[in-house]
Formats: sequence, structure tokens, C-alpha cells
Amino acid sequence: MKKILFLIAIALFTLTTVQAQRTIALFNGYNLNGWTVHGTEKWYVEKGQLVCESGPDKQYGYLSTDTSFKNFELTLKFKQEANGNSGVFFRSSIEGVKISGWQVEVAPLNQHTGGIYESYGRGWLAKPKPEDEKWLKPGKWNTLKIRVVDDRVTTWLNGHQMVDLTDSKIGAGRGFIALQIHDGGGIKVRWKDIFLTEL
Repeated sequence: MKKILFLIAIALFTLTTVQAQRTIALFNGYNLNGWTVHGTEKWYVEKGQLVCESGPDKQYGYLSTDTSFKNFELTLKFKQEANGNSGVFFRSSIEGVKISGWQVEVAPLNQHTGGIYESYGRGWLAKPKPEDEKWLKPGKWNTLKIRVVDDRVTTWLNGHQMVDLTDSKIGAGRGFIALQIHDGGGIKVRWKDIFLTEL
């Protein structure tokens, strides 16, 4: 009897753990449901992919989740079709197009993709080592993974760890996830397979 109760307890614990770590798709492949557009830059769906493209104003633009997330593991794929700066924000908030929070960089080769930047704050907090910049595949699909747990952020690009940062200010942060398009014009980035697991 004790053995049966023990097995039931283990099964319930496992089920609870699996439920607590349920993976969700942030992008449904059809429309922008669950997201909010900030700014005048272009965000649209094409062939099951989420596309951001510079608009006529050539300013910053953001696409934020309608839900806030604290601790999570996020994976996504991106492909840069034009040489420009983008990124993935987390624990962020926004007024107009002025965003406060932290960004995992998505940029051209040797411009610190996978690094962590604090917007309207301290600037660069962590950059990849020079030898790790090579893991970016320009013009091809890349896989980015971001793990945020309390005050620690770890990023991977195409399976290779890029940075591992512990920061108390990040630990106190709250807010949404957002994709960015940088100002300047001529930028086009495709995104797909955006999945998040709450931890």
C-alpha cells in the first residue's frame, strides 16, 4: 500500500511539474493575435512567418506580447533579409516607442547577436566573446534561445552559449516580451517557431 501511495505521489508531482512547464506558441502563424504593435514600422504575416520591415518613418518599432512573463525559456528562429539591427526584449514596458527593459541583440555579423543590452539605461551588460560571433548565419535561419530565471539570463545561438549574466536589476524586472526593429530604414527580419515555456 505504501508503495502504491508513493508511486501516486511521484505521478502527481511529475504531472504538476509538466503542467507548470507547459510550452506555448506565442505566434500562431496566421495573424498577430496576442501581440500589440508600437510605432509605424511594418509587422505582418507571410507564409506562416512573422515579418518586420522598415516603414516610411524609418523609426524604432516594437511588437509586444499582450501577456507579461517573469521566468521562462524562449526559443525562436530568425532570418535577416536586410542588414539591420533587431532584437528580443524581455521584462519590458513601453510608452509610445520608448521601451524600458532588456534586449537580447539580433544584429549583423560581429555586432553581438545574443548579447544583452539595457534600453535607456546602462547600455551593454554582456557581449559574446569575439570567437563566438561566428555562430551567426547571415541570411539564413538562426535559432535563438533565451532563458530568464530570477536575476540570471543565459542566451544561446544555434546551440552555442553566447552569454550568461546575473544582474539584480533584471531580477527585479517585470513586463512583456517584444520583438524590435531598429531605426534607420532598410531593415527586414523574419521570425518563426516562437515558443515559450514558463519556469
